[in-house]
Amino acid sequence: MTLCEVGETVASGAVHVVFLPMTPSSSPSPITSLCVFCGSRQGKSPAFAEAAMHVGRTLAERGIRLVYGGGSVGLMGILADACLEAGGEVTGVITRHLMNREVGHAGVTDLILVDTMLERKSRMAEHSDAFVSLPGGIGTLDELFEMLTWTQLHLHSKPNGLLNINGYYDPMLTFLRDSVHGQGFADAEHLENLIVSDRFENLLDGMAILVH
Repeated sequence: MTLCEVGETVASGAVHVVFLPMTPSSSPSPITSLCVFCGSRQGKSPAFAEAAMHVGRTLAERGIRLVYGGGSVGLMGILADACLEAGGEVTGVITRHLMNREVGHAGVTDLILVDTMLERKSRMAEHSDAFVSLPGGIGTLDELFEMLTWTQLHLHSKPNGLLNINGYYDPMLTFLRDSVHGQGFADAEHLENLIVSDRFENLLDGMAILVH
């Protein structure tokens, strides 16, 4: 794919892939809080856990509050622990049902308890300037597509990012391009609301350009 200048994107089958310089921006980010969706399991590849740790540390270094699903297990726990250990602030949002199953993270800066999964997503969205999805399962996909749907329906205009570690989301991106868009169930402009990169710094800087 073609290397683009800062702030430009190149369409990759109706999904925007962001390329930015290797050196992160030194100017203050308009993103003050970032919602991260990811798995409650670690997955098979060590690269997934490494990515979660890197995201958590980077958010702390940039002074960006992490907002996430409040879990203490899997990539969720790794992400939150890395951010906290690096001196960052973490807001977790979790249902009482999951908290009662003892998967809630007791060490986060703020832990918000809600009754339903829908309320959980709504509260995470309220507390965030943008969204990034790491590898995860069905719950992560639900959160990713919920936020994309809200963007399509003009319920918010917050950027949606996808951290595509080791090509984890390649089959999904192909499906969105060839089936969802190719078969006429979504316009190209709707899929372009999803910004994709395999480097978190690139993704974060690319989304910052879009924050109003």
